[in-house]
Amino acid sequence: MMETLLQPAIHAAVRPTEVPVRLPYGILGFEQHTDWVLISVPGEEPFQWLQVVDDPRLAFVVVAPEAVTANYFPDLSPDDVEKIGLESSDDAMTLNIVTIRPNGQSTVNLKGPIILNRHTLTGKQVIPVNAIGLNVQHPLPVDA
Repeated sequence: MMETLLQPAIHAAVRPTEVPVRLPYGILGFEQHTDWVLISVPGEEPFQWLQVVDDPRLAFVVVAPEAVTANYFPDLSPDDVEKIGLESSDDAMTLNIVTIRPNGQSTVNLKGPIILNRHTLTGKQVIPVNAIGLNVQHPLPVDA
């Protein structure tokens, strides 16, 4: 189990946007944490923070896949679609966890996206049906 030591660097003059998010099944390795907040800090786009509500020391850097790769379409199982409550693909918001390596290439996990229902802000980390063709350590483009 890896716990991040990074936290959002929020300065007094910067007003982040915080959106509560519910992940009833948690995130792999952190299943006990179901209440999260998605934090957007001006100037850190396209990156955001997914932070545990009851333990702010636990936060992940996340990014929307369109910011780092083209043609990313995770295929969800009918069970995942039902659990997230998606009626159409337009209802889904996809986030991918970023791994920051201080002395190397940072990567994005495309194999385990977090899919949120845009309307309910409830979601689930999923393993897409087409996961075999997706990379767990997709190189983060320098210009992202």
